[in-house]
Amino acid sequence: MTRVKSAWLPPAGTVATYLGRNRKLTRTVRVIAEASAGRLVVEAIGRQGVPVRITIKQENLKPLPPGLFDLLEPARAC
Repeated sequence: MTRVKSAWLPPAGTVATYLGRNRKLTRTVRVIAEASAGRLVVEAIGRQGVPVRITIKQENLKPLPPGLFDLLEPARAC
């Protein structure tokens, strides 16, 4: 199974979706920094509920889909 190479390089602090080997490993992560060889250091919530830092390939990250509040217009002051 091949994946499409992504040219999306998120800056540090961006929240993204990590696509793991299977559906169970898909999780929301926060980008911490760039590493070498097309990899990124990200922070995720581990199995015991504590934050863990892992290094993943850039091609396994996707932007978050738009949420409910992203679609609403900001309130206008009258």
